[in-house]
Amino acid sequence: METVRLWLSDYSIYTYPDVMVIKGQPLYQGNSQSNVINPLIIVEVLSNSTQAYDRGDKFKFYRSLPTFQEYILIEQSSYSVERYYKQKDEQWLIDFVTGENAVLQLLSVDWQISFQDLYQRVNFDLAET
Repeated sequence: METVRLWLSDYSIYTYPDVMVIKGQPLYQGNSQSNVINPLIIVEVLSNSTQAYDRGDKFKFYRSLPTFQEYILIEQSSYSVERYYKQKDEQWLIDFVTGENAVLQLLSVDWQISFQDLYQRVNFDLAET
């Protein structure tokens, strides 16, 4: 099975999001079925080495995609998620969801997950500091 990656034509680069959600059928760049161009939601798990890039340039690159509506950044060292959601006026709203008993509700699709389930196998003592 080929590795699926995201093609960002405005910047002529590929990225490898941790998770992509596509509504409907995937669209591909060229003839390859490994270069997706139409994610609705992108999820990244933050680490010390990638969090600045994930919040900065990578988010800028992702915003160039017309289908892209929601960006989820998951902290791996605490019960904390940042949710960015594109409004009808193309402005992005940010929401911080925190706490062990929190629930992440996606806005682009009808889906939610409790932090108890999301972080079920995370050992915070071993997470990056």
